[in-house]
Amino acid sequence: MHRVSALVAALSIIAINGCSKVDNSHQGKPGAIKLPNTQVSPVVGSQQTTTIAQSSLPVGTAHQRLLEESWDIYRKQFIQEDGRVIDFEASDRSISEGQAYAMLRAVIINDPTTFDLTLQWAEENLKREVNGKLADHLWAWKWGRNADGNWGTIDSNFASDADIDAVTALILAARRWNRPDYLELARLKLKDLYALSTATGPGGKRYLLPGPKTAFVTPASTLHLNPSYFAPYAFRLFAQIDPDHNWLSLVESSYQVLDESARISQVDLPSDWIALDTKTGKFAALPETHPLRTLYSFDAYRVWWRVALDAAWFKSPEAQRYLQRHTKYLRTTWRQKSRIPARIDLQGKALVDYDATSQYAMLYSAMQLIDSQLADQMLQTKLLPRYKQGIWDDESAYYTQNLAWLGLVSPEVIPQRLLKPN
Repeated sequence: MHRVSALVAALSIIAINGCSKVDNSHQGKPGAIKLPNTQVSPVVGSQQTTTIAQSSLPVGTAHQRLLEESWDIYRKQFIQEDGRVIDFEASDRSISEGQAYAMLRAVIINDPTTFDLTLQWAEENLKREVNGKLADHLWAWKWGRNADGNWGTIDSNFASDADIDAVTALILAARRWNRPDYLELARLKLKDLYALSTATGPGGKRYLLPGPKTAFVTPASTLHLNPSYFAPYAFRLFAQIDPDHNWLSLVESSYQVLDESARISQVDLPSDWIALDTKTGKFAALPETHPLRTLYSFDAYRVWWRVALDAAWFKSPEAQRYLQRHTKYLRTTWRQKSRIPARIDLQGKALVDYDATSQYAMLYSAMQLIDSQLADQMLQTKLLPRYKQGIWDDESAYYTQNLAWLGLVSPEVIPQRLLKPN
């Protein structure tokens, strides 16, 4: 891990928290998306003017008006005309996660124009190249202004959660809008994702890595894993379109990591980062001196949402069991104090005296399935009061906007036909 300390430190903040010209040289190749004749421009201020057709959710969807309004505000506030999603809290950078979240939200709310724009921008500007040639179909995770003042890729390593979310969105979009080119691109990405971001562990079992093997497989045969990246529902979708790779094995290993790594916590909570010794099969906390932390915090929140999607979309009994067991401490804390601290250590001690809207939103998606009364309490006291004129908390809070929206939108807005192979 010491070989890539800079990458590790960078990837550890992907979840919490260019100017290059468009190059159409790879048009016509398998999986290429046709690109508009536009130039990519850097950010100028926080408000963006984007002309996009009205999108909507099915009539009667829970929180329909709020979700439609907040999406409209988000695409105007955070998405440039060329499709670049901007993180104003981090020097106006763009990250692969942001492009993928926009694609997911766009396909959920039936907005093909925004979907295509954000995809096209990422495909052109987050390309991973070696000597001017495309290395693979994954996305460089970080783009922005570099030390010389120029806009472009700052870190060409990839973050697997972003590519997983992007491919999930591509599959749903291909089926929703009859776009076989999206499905072709999804298959190309899956081939590279499986090759570059999975590793063999104890007993020959395959595990999802947070990024490149050089960053997350140490010389001491230890895998550094991020439980919030595991997306069993996505792996089930991937298996439908890519039979050449054993994606369902990642469903099994995901639940193994989620269950066994939570035992490191005395209160049975997932952690942002954990270590797996491939020789002994034992999970352990990362050292205190390590830049990645083993504690319940902003990364780990997403575990609730990802597992809830597997329960809702695929009726997964493993998902239901996980949510019932591993939310017990948080449910007890809520009932006693009507709030949950934003960071909790392995002993169950609050590390900060504030809470987080993003945590409540991710928990809300899970509580809807196992404790609807508690879900409604969080909605009424923590989520709705923090929403004003299309924004949760702060108008520059990119991460909160995405997690709040994804947590509140019902999984049922995705028709079952989109979750099954044609």
